[in-house]
Amino acid sequence: MLLAAVPAVAQQYKYEVGPVLGMTGYLGESNNGNLFKHPSFTVGGIFRYNHNSRWAFKANLNYANLRGNSMYDESWYPDGANYKFTSNLIDLGFTAEFNFLNYGIGPTYKKYKPISPYMVAGVGFVFAMCDGHNQASFTIPLGIGVKYKLKEKVNLGFEFTMRKEFSDRIDGYSDLFDIKHKFGKNTDWYSFAMFTASFEFGKRCIKCNYIE
Repeated sequence: MLLAAVPAVAQQYKYEVGPVLGMTGYLGESNNGNLFKHPSFTVGGIFRYNHNSRWAFKANLNYANLRGNSMYDESWYPDGANYKFTSNLIDLGFTAEFNFLNYGIGPTYKKYKPISPYMVAGVGFVFAMCDGHNQASFTIPLGIGVKYKLKEKVNLGFEFTMRKEFSDRIDGYSDLFDIKHKFGKNTDWYSFAMFTASFEFGKRCIKCNYIE
């Protein structure tokens, strides 16, 4: 009876918040080969709602820097010019995450795991500032990641995502080959390789082993 009075499961929480630090990559007019030929940085934060051990929904707000230089690309542009740029981005994203394992800490019969790979997809918005010109457009983030529960309320993670950007001007250039781009066809992508740390809060109400 005394043993039964001791809580059998760790407390579960609905929300997470934490910082992000990582590296950016770029593919476009100024770099059509190696994604990380001219790497730069990103910093920001995340807010995550854990719907259950498999599904989570996340909002991110990042400040990032992108760089590119076509000098060493294999492509030859019509005017023979060299195209290089530096852009500063404000990236806002809303994504859904699917954990491949039952992520969390809990009773053995529920098969919770303190580590799980996951995939992520969603929609986003980016505001780019490049050489005195501003550009805003929609994005589609797609990627994979892994989460590790260091403690009951502390999570570590790594995530790699590609962002499809639809304005074709995140680098300040567009239609260099005189091929007019369309909404679904352009050359600009950027990526985030990010390390995250998050702290959980907002206890779930547990009644009769049913989580509300």
